[in-house]
Amino acid sequence: MDDHRPDHRDQIRDFLATRRAKLTPEQVGLPTSGRRRVPGLRREEVAVLAGVSTEWYTRLEKGHISGMSEDVLNAVAQALRLDQDERTYLFDLAHAARPARRAPSRRKDVQVPPRVQWLLDSMTMSAAFVRNGRQDIVADNALARTLHAPVFDSPTTAQHGRANIARYIFLDPGSQQFFVDWDAAAVATAALLRAEAGREPHDRALRDLVGELSTLSTEFRSQWAAHDVRIRHDGSKRLWHPQVGDLELTYQSLDLPMSNRTVYDLTIYTAEPGSTSEERLKLLASLAATQPTHPADQPR
Repeated sequence: MDDHRPDHRDQIRDFLATRRAKLTPEQVGLPTSGRRRVPGLRREEVAVLAGVSTEWYTRLEKGHISGMSEDVLNAVAQALRLDQDERTYLFDLAHAARPARRAPSRRKDVQVPPRVQWLLDSMTMSAAFVRNGRQDIVADNALARTLHAPVFDSPTTAQHGRANIARYIFLDPGSQQFFVDWDAAAVATAALLRAEAGREPHDRALRDLVGELSTLSTEFRSQWAAHDVRIRHDGSKRLWHPQVGDLELTYQSLDLPMSNRTVYDLTIYTAEPGSTSEERLKLLASLAATQPTHPADQPR
């Protein structure tokens, strides 16, 4: 079965193995002896750090996670030095592996309410958009459309009827010019999709997207195989815009609950006051004000 299919055992095995491979005995305070055939910690070393038997940890790494207590999972997470996003992902995998008493449901897309669009439209000097866990842009303001014009004008958007950041990054060669630090953008985007796959293992549209990207992009296959996860998304980003040139912007992503089961992501781009990037963002804002409005497609 391909890795992008919802096989919980494969996901757990590969995730734990890749985390184990990133650690050395020196990092965790264990003695080293002899030549090591593979990088990272051995299974028995993780077991010692977690306070469990080697047999037990081996069984866990083979994907037998159902029924494991939170205390044990926390011990493994601590032994592997998982960060908060990785820890959350491990618990999501454990939850998905539990036997279901009824047919599993997936989080449904919902309409973005008018009040959210009003909020976006009120941000005239910040580029703001809402996206779902599959990286579809489902709502935006005028400056976001102008700032991200290469994304909205991409053939990947025309082919699918809506802008999708992951498709643009991995399937449109122009993304490597727009995202100055393209490698970092690719790593983060694949990690965001990996985290969403842990949260929503029954989302068929997400599995189809991962399958599409895995088939068409060597870079995505490599990033997906790394099993890196990311939930929080903020920092600085350098973009090259065809109308104003280089921009260095800060961005912040915030959870935007839509219902009990649906949480979208509100992302806001701003520039440092007094900077050249702020002047260029102001120029884009003036251009955006003269453009007709084209609200992003709503979820179907």
